[in-house]
Amino acid sequence: MRRPMLAASALFVLAGIPLGVHAAAENKAAVSCDGCEAALGQVFASPLRKDDRARDVYRHPSETLAFLGVRPDMKVGEFAPGGEWYSRLLGLYLGEKGNLVGLYADPVTLRMTPEAAARTRKAAEGYPADVASFTGLPADRFAAYTLDAVPEAEKGTFDHVLIVRMLHNMMRSSVADSDIKGMRDLLKPGGLLGIVQHRAKADAPFEYANGANGYLREEDVIKFVEANGFELVATSEINANPNDSANWPGGVWTLPPTLALKDTDRAKYQAIGESDRMTLLFRKRP
Repeated sequence: MRRPMLAASALFVLAGIPLGVHAAAENKAAVSCDGCEAALGQVFASPLRKDDRARDVYRHPSETLAFLGVRPDMKVGEFAPGGEWYSRLLGLYLGEKGNLVGLYADPVTLRMTPEAAARTRKAAEGYPADVASFTGLPADRFAAYTLDAVPEAEKGTFDHVLIVRMLHNMMRSSVADSDIKGMRDLLKPGGLLGIVQHRAKADAPFEYANGANGYLREEDVIKFVEANGFELVATSEINANPNDSANWPGGVWTLPPTLALKDTDRAKYQAIGESDRMTLLFRKRP
């Protein structure tokens, strides 16, 4: 079940946040985001994003970053950059005044094979150059680490960490606790954690909503993150998709962009669009 509005409202009052950001129609920043609108507008108008822009209609990145309070002068960690779609956007947004750091999974905790561990470490090593080549900014404006190799001096220096559509993988790999704690250590006191995650129905059975199918229940996510040293600041329906039944036999990968069934009912799944997603903002608590 979703948390009652009263409980969420109490949190908003304690955090100094206007009431009403919980509602789908209220896509305002959940925390102060002075200067975000102009900076985001400039980024989204960039011709460099011409190949990435097609997915904006599903991912609502401008509204999402504004809601999560990601300012252009922040130090932001992006967990599991993967195909670097968000990294390219964040590189443009943060590259001039802020800092973007790619955060990669800990190969040791995941018990990766030596080959997989080497690939992960190589991806982290190449991340600054990747983002630099896209943005045209110097590579030293960016950084990346696997979670087991973050320099001690980096801990407590991050303003924000983003986990975008990756929490299910952390859950099904049984590393979510250690990864979240590692990211918490990186954040400043009161630092922010933003999560966008494929959302299961509130009454979905655990066997379906345990991460193996890509979907998690929102209430489970909130309880889990709170249990690991955070307080919920706000939720948003920016990335909701009511057309997603969230019960596909093949999991979330049935839908775009993966379209795991290939040509089978392809038009049907394309019409549904990408998954229904929760958008959650947490703050590191003492």
